[in-house]
Amino acid sequence: MPTARRSRVASIPTSSASTFEPETVLNPLGRGSTLNALGSLRWALLAGLLSLAFGSQLRAQSVEPRTPVKRLTLGGRVHLQYNTSSAEDVPHSQFVLRRARLFTDVQVNDWIEGAAQVDFSGSRASARYAFVRLTLDPALRLSFGQFKRAFDLFELTSSSQILVVERDGRIPGEGSCPGVGGVCSYSRFSEQLELSSLDIGVLAEGDIPGGHVSYRTSVTNGPGGNTAEENSAKSVSARLSWHATPSMTWSVNAAVHDHPDSSGATEYAPAAALDVEVGDFDAGPHLQAGIMTGENWRNLDAVGESSTFLAVQGIATYRFPLREGRRIVGVEPLARLSWGDPDTSTGGDGGLLVTPGVVLHFEGRNKLAADLDAWRPRTGAAAWSLKVQTYLYF
Repeated sequence: MPTARRSRVASIPTSSASTFEPETVLNPLGRGSTLNALGSLRWALLAGLLSLAFGSQLRAQSVEPRTPVKRLTLGGRVHLQYNTSSAEDVPHSQFVLRRARLFTDVQVNDWIEGAAQVDFSGSRASARYAFVRLTLDPALRLSFGQFKRAFDLFELTSSSQILVVERDGRIPGEGSCPGVGGVCSYSRFSEQLELSSLDIGVLAEGDIPGGHVSYRTSVTNGPGGNTAEENSAKSVSARLSWHATPSMTWSVNAAVHDHPDSSGATEYAPAAALDVEVGDFDAGPHLQAGIMTGENWRNLDAVGESSTFLAVQGIATYRFPLREGRRIVGVEPLARLSWGDPDTSTGGDGGLLVTPGVVLHFEGRNKLAADLDAWRPRTGAAAWSLKVQTYLYF
């Protein structure tokens, strides 16, 4: 059995022959009390310096007090996908962690708010949204940071609410669309030509008095989110919306994307789009449709000139609500038609994407969706991909 530890005081001998004498230790040469006092002073100074050093480090690493905020929200989403492909050079089926995101948004007071969202679905974590927004007036809200450009209804729809599983209708192994790769779908042009999706810069938006008109305009670097600037020029996007009725919104979009050419000189590629949304995400019919055209600056001719692309897309759904209290609260069949031409001056390229699908809605934005993306090019073989995806939203 181990012996009990004795206190330090109890272990000090009491006989005079063995009395603990500090000066003997501090003064092995026996020079008396003066040197002993100097030695004690040195130890005291050293202890004081260490205390100051470590104390300042601890204070520097302490959590600073925060001013109470009006609202702080934490959340996230996880999208798991199973997909197949008719292409020969890729796996015919695979499981994919499509999205795994955590986000926080904060409202400091009536005019300062912000958000940050991080995605963990790739080989490394990457920022999605990361911005601060200043609401100076209902007609003027300014955002600084990384956000979606002011262009394209389909891209501005959240990934937790998009009507189809994949905006661009991607088919693994299919990459024949000139310039942009993949299939020639509406969102493929919008994303790959850097007209929409994430970028870094400043965004101005607001509601015009009267309630029927709103606007959004952005000035950004151009190369996209989490990407360094390529030149000194900036890309500009603008979107003007007319809320004709509470359930119908028409919008016009314009963009000029800057990019370096093969020689390093800056070029500018314009684009424009018109889109409409009818209905909402809660129940009944819902339609999103758009037409877009512009320079396909990734598809150059023999003298280095960009081709002109044209794309049209419509997505129609109807959400049937089910009786309350069930695990499945709604069933939503859908259909998409997306036609794209990467070069309007020539024939034989482009094609049609057809997507039938169905969504089973659970509580909130939690759901299960299944789409069949079928691609029919003007020339070449058809291709298809079945996608089943679960949506967890919290």
